[in-house]
Amino acid sequence: MRSKALVLAAVLTLSACGGAGETPATGGGGSGDPAPGVTDDTVLIGTHQPLTGPAAPGYSTISAGAKAMYSHINDNGGIHGRKIEYRVEDDGYNPTRTVEVVKKLVLQDEVFAIVGGLGTPTHSKVVDFLNTEGVPDLLVASGALMWDDPAKSRMTFGFQVDYTREGKILGDYIAKTFPDAKVGVFHQNDDVGRDGMAGLEKHVTITSAQGYDPANTDVLPQITALKQAGADVVVCECVPAFTALAILTSARIGYKPKFVVSSIGADPRTLTGLLSEFGKRAGAEVSAPQLLTGLIGAGYLPDVNLTSDPWTALFREVHQKYIPDVPLTNTVVYGMAQAYTFAQALKEAGRDLTREGIIKVMESGVLTGPGLTPFAFSPESHSGYTGAYVFTINADGNTTVVQEPVVTDRGDGPIEPAPTGRKTPSDIGLVG
Repeated sequence: MRSKALVLAAVLTLSACGGAGETPATGGGGSGDPAPGVTDDTVLIGTHQPLTGPAAPGYSTISAGAKAMYSHINDNGGIHGRKIEYRVEDDGYNPTRTVEVVKKLVLQDEVFAIVGGLGTPTHSKVVDFLNTEGVPDLLVASGALMWDDPAKSRMTFGFQVDYTREGKILGDYIAKTFPDAKVGVFHQNDDVGRDGMAGLEKHVTITSAQGYDPANTDVLPQITALKQAGADVVVCECVPAFTALAILTSARIGYKPKFVVSSIGADPRTLTGLLSEFGKRAGAEVSAPQLLTGLIGAGYLPDVNLTSDPWTALFREVHQKYIPDVPLTNTVVYGMAQAYTFAQALKEAGRDLTREGIIKVMESGVLTGPGLTPFAFSPESHSGYTGAYVFTINADGNTTVVQEPVVTDRGDGPIEPAPTGRKTPSDIGLVG
């Protein structure tokens, strides 16, 4: 059994490496001078993404979704007559590399902003630099709490629901649905896990918490420890590759807990592809539908299969026109939603675009975005979406919502139904 686990770990390593503060007066901070990266007809932005490395499986297509949405916006006249130029740098989910590529984007390429930089261990290494340089650091692709620190990091704003709010919502659901269960946690060994467990522990007692290092794909010791602890429910605070790895490893040792997965690793189509790919590379026959049926996940954006939703209709239209060869997953939708939200902020900032101006828009509370819960944005909060819904994966790969969208805080406040009546793309009118 140990040898099989090591073979699987080696396969996954190969697969991961292959693809799958006031603003200073300088730098366009409101002095009336043109902002870096802004011309009469373009605005240049940059991002760091894991196009290779351990987070690439599942996440490498986020930038493809974002690029498609920017292409759609540009082809419809751009924002205030400016086309959005989107520059993507691969950091391999390696913090050292993240520092290198972000400094290149800021100091050499002179981008107007960094948008959607991905990863807790990676982006945490460039927040101080971006704030010192007065560069808008918008819609960070991570739910860590550190993005919500306007007193220290005024230029930085989150995007997705933070891990503590989400953990609190999932913990409440588990406590109500599985009141007698022993709860274990398999988590990324950084703020992803720590912040998530802070929310879970408001409603459940954690029997065993097992952390993983993204550089080490042999997770047999952690999964075995959860089995030995008798965990009936395992909450996975994991990137997609490690969600798949946890599921496969559990199956190999005959361990069948109920998996509850945070939004960062619960996309059904992404997991289906990873389970099949990883299984084949390890020489094992894997039935992804069988392994995923009944899995519980969280989300805050409309599901890709929710065709009645006007935002999903837009995403499907953009996907079909610009990236039809890229599988349409909720991960791709994430990139599109993030790009749309940034473009909306650009529109609200007006033609006379400055870095200070877009920060004021971000703090204004005017942004609505495609999500099913509101943003928390204000001068006092730079946190992103404020809640989530809970779903289960069906045998056909589609999902069923088992708890409608709710919102909450990071403390002991109530969990309440999310406001209804969110705006549609037509209401926002970003493009003609």
